[in-house]
Amino acid sequence: MQINLEKKSSKRNWYLVAGTSALLSLAIYSVNSDSIPSVAANEVQLLSVQQGHLNLFSQAFGEFFSAEERLLTAQSMGKVAAIYQRPGASVKADTPILLLANPELEQEVSHQQGELLRQQAALASFSLEQNNARLDFEGQVADIASALEEAELELSVLVELEERGVSARLDIKRAELDVKLQRRRLDFEKQKLAQFLDMQALQLQQQKIEVQQQEQRVALLQRQLQDLQITAGIEGTLQSLDVELGQNVPQGASLGKVGSDSKLLARLRVPQHQADQIQIGAEVLVQTRKGEVRGSVNRVESIVTNGTVLAEVGLEGELPADARPAMSVTGQIFLQSLDQALYVAQVPGLRPRSQMQRFVMTDGGMAEQRTIELGDISQGNLQVLSGLKANEQIIAQMPEQWANHQKIQIEQKG
Repeated sequence: MQINLEKKSSKRNWYLVAGTSALLSLAIYSVNSDSIPSVAANEVQLLSVQQGHLNLFSQAFGEFFSAEERLLTAQSMGKVAAIYQRPGASVKADTPILLLANPELEQEVSHQQGELLRQQAALASFSLEQNNARLDFEGQVADIASALEEAELELSVLVELEERGVSARLDIKRAELDVKLQRRRLDFEKQKLAQFLDMQALQLQQQKIEVQQQEQRVALLQRQLQDLQITAGIEGTLQSLDVELGQNVPQGASLGKVGSDSKLLARLRVPQHQADQIQIGAEVLVQTRKGEVRGSVNRVESIVTNGTVLAEVGLEGELPADARPAMSVTGQIFLQSLDQALYVAQVPGLRPRSQMQRFVMTDGGMAEQRTIELGDISQGNLQVLSGLKANEQIIAQMPEQWANHQKIQIEQKG
């Protein structure tokens, strides 16, 4: 009896292979079906990519500071005898801040005032002496002029007598000689008088200069004495006070600082990568909690501190009601205008100046993972640099469980 075992084994192997293939196909189908997750449309936030004119602004943070500041300094050495105001106080230009005491300065002022009175009296006395000396000299000139007139009169009489045959020729010659002599004397004395007057003028000017110098010395000391009472100098707020009661301060020492309240500037910290795009005169919108004010960039510093550069902004128009020095503000600084720029609304999940993976909607309710690059943020919009086209829709959030999938299905319910 013959038993055919090979054929039976062959059929069994065929069934085994067919079953294994079916199971494998089912597993592959099941795996492929699970590789594309489904998400309800109401669970994702879709953003449309827009294209058009986009104004780029740099968002910066900073604070107000006084446009006018005055450093309070000691014009002379002294001791702090009284403090009338403390930092934060509102002051007028003539508001006393503190008082310094300097007894030596007071004594010096009194001494120099006495010296000034002495010099002024000496000047008055010297002027009188000069006047007397001038009168004496002028009297001598008048005497010589009188003698000349007398000689001329005698000469004229002798000439008239000669015509009548009474006077001798010799007498006339003597009279003529006397007239010439008196004229020479008169001319000489007048020259001496002119030089004497010039000399007196110089001497008087020298005396006056000495008196003027003493007056200036006294005025300087009096100003120093008055400056012992330190006043604000400008209207605003006492921002700092650097001394304490009883402290000795040298001449020129810093005592404090006053800054204006109504005249303010803004100091904004601009990200370093945007600093070179800011133009002097660029428009700026400065915002506080209670309002906003427009301005323009006055200057941009070149020093980088913690990745930022300081920009000074001049303000235009009425300040917000809460504006004050050192108050924190936010500024929008105009950088440039772009035509046909791509941009999306800035929402959580999208970071400025970054490259990231996000899902972009395609046909049939599918979304594919794509690498996108975003630029700067400007007034709530993010510039799109690459990876997206106009009118495409992007899913803002990127859950971790989607990272290993290239596509997801967006289901529209209802």
